[in-house]
Amino acid sequence: QVQLAESGGGLVQFGGSLRLSCAASGITFSNYALSWYRQAPGKEREFVAGIRTSGDTMYADSVKGRFTIVRDNAKNTVYLQMNSLKPEDTAVYYCNADVFSYGMGHWGAGMLVTVSS
Repeated sequence: QVQLAESGGGLVQFGGSLRLSCAASGITFSNYALSWYRQAPGKEREFVAGIRTSGDTMYADSVKGRFTIVRDNAKNTVYLQMNSLKPEDTAVYYCNADVFSYGMGHWGAGMLVTVSS
């Protein structure tokens, strides 16, 4: 059974930092493309960052230069380091894992990140 367990969310002040973690089980982690998505209240879920098996990364324009996605295949974990956080980053953040593409396959349950102004 595939499980993606997210942790690290919570409340942070404007300009602060958080590191989100997503620990995977039930998959051959190194074979999967990994990504983070988020959904703000009243909005659709959107892509935030992704990392392929090669290590190539991709970011939404809104987070470039502030967020960094890193994978640790030895720990079956993907991280999202979020710096210079803004109130508009407030959302439920979801971890995703798929063999072929971002946004398909398996999802975590999501966790709330709230940035206060």
